Amino acid sequence: MNFKQKIYAECLKSVNERLSICEKSMALIQESLSSETKSSAGDKHETGRAMIQLEREQMGNQLKSIENERSILLKINPELNSKLIGVGSLVKTSGFTYFIAISSGKVHLDEKDVYCISIQSPMGQILNGKRVGDKVKFREQEMQILEIE
Repeated sequence: MNFKQKIYAECLKSVNERLSICEKSMALIQESLSSETKSSAGDKHETGRAMIQLEREQMGNQLKSIENERSILLKINPELNSKLIGVGSLVKTSGFTYFIAISSGKVHLDEKDVYCISIQSPMGQILNGKRVGDKVKFREQEMQILEIE
């Protein structure tokens, strides 16, 4: 397994773990909503039920977001390389190394730091479509693209 495949596997593992946690939380919220019984207090019951429904809606949005990230990852073939930077590219610059896929932050693997970013991120937009040898500028720092996998 090459380095790009390892980074891809790490991103997929992270998304799958977050998806599992979110699904478990959603099941617990649904269980709370189902077990909420009408109390004699009336208003307290309605307030509690509304809070649980709000929590379920927020968790649903989070679940949708994680599923979207997983969908993006599953469309990537980590064995393919391109001469142009796009979704699925591992980009080594004179400054940092980026994996263009999903925004999941810095991953430390094999004694190297890789920033996993989405193509919609500011840096992803700057790198998109560039080639080896091109120079890019981000936050007053100029970097040269050294390698694309």
